[in-house]
Amino acid sequence: MPEGRAILVTRPEPGCAETVAAVAALGWRAVAAPALVLSSCAPATGWGRPARALLLPSRAAARALAPLIPAALPAEIPVFAVGPGTAAEARRAGFTDVALAEGDAASLAALVAARLAPGKEPGGGPGGVPLWLATGRGYSLELAAALRARGFAVRRRVVYEARPATALPEEAAAALRAGEICAALFLSPRSAHVTQRLLRRAGLAEQLRAVAALALSPRIAGVLAGMPWQEIRATPVPDSSALLALLGPAPE
Repeated sequence: MPEGRAILVTRPEPGCAETVAAVAALGWRAVAAPALVLSSCAPATGWGRPARALLLPSRAAARALAPLIPAALPAEIPVFAVGPGTAAEARRAGFTDVALAEGDAASLAALVAARLAPGKEPGGGPGGVPLWLATGRGYSLELAAALRARGFAVRRRVVYEARPATALPEEAAAALRAGEICAALFLSPRSAHVTQRLLRRAGLAEQLRAVAALALSPRIAGVLAGMPWQEIRATPVPDSSALLALLGPAPE
C-alpha cells in the first residue's frame, strides 16, 4: 500500500457512511467522497398486478420500496436479491421471502433461472406472469435482456435515480493535494467513472500516482484503467467484505 493514512470512499449515501465506519474500524482515516446522489422515485401505484417475483439488483432499490410495504407491495412476494447487503436491506424493508445471489447481475440471473421456469404460469403473455425488476433509472438493462433471453417476461420498474456529484468534497480534494490519500474504494462502474471525471476536473490526476484503486469487481477495475493510479486491484468476488480485505488493517 502507498504512503498515507487516508482512504477515499466513493460509495453513495447512505451506504457511504457504513463503508466509512468499516474503514475507520481498520484503523484508517476515511474520507467520504460520494460519486452519486441517490433519490427515491418509487411509484406508489401499479404494483398490485400479478408478478411471480421481485428482483432487487441493489440496496438502493430495496430501500426505495420500503414505504410501499404492505399497502402496495405484498411482504411475502418472492424476492431475489443480488447480494448479502441487498438481501439484508430487503429484510429490513419488510420482505419475508428473500433468496440470495452471489453479488452480481450474472449470478442474479442464474439464480432466477435455477429457481423459476419461464412460461409456467398462465395469464402473463410470452414468458408467463412477469418478474418485476426494481432498479435505478438507466440501470439493469443488461440484466433484463439476459432474463428475457432465457424466456422470462420482465417489467423494469424505476424506483430510484442516481445523479452524478458535481464536485469532489473539499476535504477529499485537500487530502489528495496533501498526499494523504493512499487508496480509493470503488463499488460500482458508474461511481468509478464519475469520480475520475471529477478528479480530472479538479486537476488532481497526477496525485493518483500515489493512490491505489481498489475495485469491487474486475469490471470496475476496467473502468479505472484510464487514470494513472499507483495500482489497480479487484476483489475475487463482488462482496464488500472482500473489498475491505484488499485494503487490510492500517499499519501501526
